[in-house]
Amino acid sequence: MVYPHPIAPPPGYAVLAVTVNRGPYIVPAPTTSKFKVSGQTVPIPGEGTWYVVIPPGSLDVRYTDFMGLPLITTTLVAHPGAAYHLSFRFGGWRNRAYDGYGTDVTKFGLWSNYSIALVTLGAFGLICCGFLGPFTTLL
Repeated sequence: MVYPHPIAPPPGYAVLAVTVNRGPYIVPAPTTSKFKVSGQTVPIPGEGTWYVVIPPGSLDVRYTDFMGLPLITTTLVAHPGAAYHLSFRFGGWRNRAYDGYGTDVTKFGLWSNYSIALVTLGAFGLICCGFLGPFTTLL
């Protein structure tokens, strides 16, 4: 269950406060991505802060794209009755996760769509204009 307001942890469970930014994208990252806790998809409706009831123990927390490719991954050890905060930030260069104290807790953070496009276009331009250009002048 996802709540838009703070909640008290139910007996035997913990609460995860998830903050998600829009990212610099034309289509907001949270609307095209999936939030997963230990493999289970949690339906977070969009950007903002959301509260999720989680079981205690070691958890794998991640955002994936629509095909299941991880964008941001981190781990969390939850204790019953406790509240945890994770902030997922989709950035212009890298996607990162931070805990409630501002510490980077990202285990894996994929480069953003913009940085991947920049590298791809640069490589394509180098191949097209740098290597194939001289061959076309010789022919």
